[in-house]
Amino acid sequence: MSNPDPKEIVRRLINEVMNTGNVSVLDELYTPQLAPIAHQWVGPFLASFSNVRMRIVQLVAEGETVVGRFACSGTHSGTWPGQPPTGRRFTNVAEVYFFRVVNGRDR
Repeated sequence: MSNPDPKEIVRRLINEVMNTGNVSVLDELYTPQLAPIAHQWVGPFLASFSNVRMRIVQLVAEGETVVGRFACSGTHSGTWPGQPPTGRRFTNVAEVYFFRVVNGRDR
C-alpha cells in the first residue's frame, strides 16, 4: 500500500480540521509525538476564533516537504493567550506554512 500524496495530508488538515473543527482527525494526520502538541493549539485557536475559514491558495510539494499558502478569515470571539475577545473580523490574512510529511503523517 502506498503512502498518500503529501499535499493531500495538508488538504485534509485544512478542510477537515481547520474548516470544520474536527480535531479528532489530528491523530490521523500527525505523528504520535506531534499530535498532542497540535491538539494544544488547534482546539484553543478554533474556540477563540469563530467561523474560521482557511482557503488554500497554493500547495507546492517536493519530496517530504509541502509549502502551503493560505488565506485565513474569522472572528476573534474568545480569549486567545491573554487577549480578551474583540469581536473583530479578519479577512484573507496571508499565511505560509511548511509541512514535513513522512509515511502519510505530518512530522
